[in-house]
Amino acid sequence: MFDEFCKKEKSIAVIGLGYVGLPLALELARHFKVIGFDIKSARVALMKQRTDPSKELPPSAFEDCDIRFTDQPADIREASLFIIAVPTDVDRYKVPNLSPLLRASEFVGKALKPGDCVVYESTVYPGCTEEDCVPVLEAGSGLKLGKDFSVGYSPERISPGDHAHSVRQVVKIVAASDPQTLELLARVYGAFVQAGIYKAPTIQVAEAAKVIENTQRDLNISLMNELAIIFDRMGIDTQEVIQAAGTKWNFLKFYPGLVGGHCIAVDPYYLLYKAKKTGYDPQVILSGRRVNDGMPGFIAKKLVQTLIATGKNPAQCRVLVMGITFKENVSDIRNSKVVDLVRELLAYSLHVQVHDPHADPNELARAYQIHLTDTLSGGYDAVVLAVSHQAYQNKDRAFFLELMQGKPILFDIKGITNLKNDPDILYWRL
Repeated sequence: MFDEFCKKEKSIAVIGLGYVGLPLALELARHFKVIGFDIKSARVALMKQRTDPSKELPPSAFEDCDIRFTDQPADIREASLFIIAVPTDVDRYKVPNLSPLLRASEFVGKALKPGDCVVYESTVYPGCTEEDCVPVLEAGSGLKLGKDFSVGYSPERISPGDHAHSVRQVVKIVAASDPQTLELLARVYGAFVQAGIYKAPTIQVAEAAKVIENTQRDLNISLMNELAIIFDRMGIDTQEVIQAAGTKWNFLKFYPGLVGGHCIAVDPYYLLYKAKKTGYDPQVILSGRRVNDGMPGFIAKKLVQTLIATGKNPAQCRVLVMGITFKENVSDIRNSKVVDLVRELLAYSLHVQVHDPHADPNELARAYQIHLTDTLSGGYDAVVLAVSHQAYQNKDRAFFLELMQGKPILFDIKGITNLKNDPDILYWRL
């Protein structure tokens, strides 16, 4: 089948064209015939104009690509290999929400033909592909796994805003329901992944490998966050402690911060869910999640205490929050913990304004009822530098002093300025 893809006698469909699916589809389209499918018509219209709705890729990324974008499910029936890269999040109760994944499986199930292959890239818990998705594929197609079609799993490793680690530069894990499909996937992904291919022994191993990548990072950051809380009570600068400890060769330099986004703050709940299904109640993973989810409240309380300590009435204070996206230099606001910080500040009756050069104001207003300000009017009692956007990293002392009145208070969450010892600014960082 690989030769047929190379000769473009068969095509590949990528279902879900977000920050994972679109760059994958474009890389594939430099070697194969690709159908890019997304249910959002407005996004598809932008991509047809060589515009990435996620603002991650330049127009040049669309050049020399044999790809057809569509929002019509019937169009994917032409494909023989289906790659599903839809988001997997959690609901308000932190339970995995498989709705997008299962809906995509329904679309593909209706398009499946004997001999086809379906690959999942979405983050899931171990067993999800075979236990939850395959039955949907079989029900929609009337076909049977192993007899009529095959499945694979190749977890995405895209990091929004990190252009040094694109899909080409990161080792790709592949796993499949049979050896022939495993070899096919290794060759398809190997056509453009320069970092190499790792063949996992089973689909469940590949699923587990993906879900623990972010769980491990979440736990390491939660330790740093807990240490930051402890050291704050002691009057010790956490980042100075990390720099000192980092002189030992085996110390891992993780830093405290707001842990949001669509991966690190979500993936652990998939593992928690599956662990509880087996009868085991995880302790360490859940504890790390509690610490990280509590950081917006900790920072908000600290700011209010600081305002009061300087003789200010919080109800009469104006606070500027700089940055609202879930991480630096991206437009993605999904599961941003800065949103939680803003809500915590508002709960203390503070007057809060939010600025961000990357966030879409309409999207932010629809999702969180938070409005962006275009102009920094000044007269703020405190500034919270919440996201280390490149646009904020060159702001000097005069910039912050001009923004604030009275005794200036700067909460530099990520510690990106060099104003720690400034005599005129009350400076704090995690």
